[in-house]
Amino acid sequence: MRWLLALLCLSFVTVSQASFVTTVTTPNVSPIEKILVLKSAHQLQVIADGKPLRTYRISLGKQPRGAKLMEGDKRTPEGLYWIDWRKVSDKFNLAMHISYPNISDSARSRREGVAPGGMIMIHGTPDTEDTPEDLFHTLDWTDGCIAMRNMDMREVWGLVPDGTMIEIRP
Repeated sequence: MRWLLALLCLSFVTVSQASFVTTVTTPNVSPIEKILVLKSAHQLQVIADGKPLRTYRISLGKQPRGAKLMEGDKRTPEGLYWIDWRKVSDKFNLAMHISYPNISDSARSRREGVAPGGMIMIHGTPDTEDTPEDLFHTLDWTDGCIAMRNMDMREVWGLVPDGTMIEIRP
């Protein structure tokens, strides 16, 4: 009989606690739709709800004009890609891989008889005594990647999940 009374009490406690549970909601944060890179403006925009949520100054490949055609041309690609994986980099802080080359890039390179290249990333900037971060911030210095200040890269790293589209425009 005592076990029946104990079961009844536990049921009452469980039901009464459930009625006092409050739900904490977070403000509506729109998911990130895409990253938009405007090469001519040296800007990377994180887009949510069709509008720029954040805008950052970027550095590009040493030959910033024109789309990447082949490995070693020092150009940043143009087109639609995806952020497909990321890594912590000893040299460049954080790095997010861009899915270059896409089908169009590969076809164009094949027609031209050249290798399209790869390992295009959005990454941070070296920061050592010999090469302080500020040296790089206003230069186009990469081999075709998109570089940004390390504090900006940390913010983008936290905002943008893998699988996000990246559109790179001239």
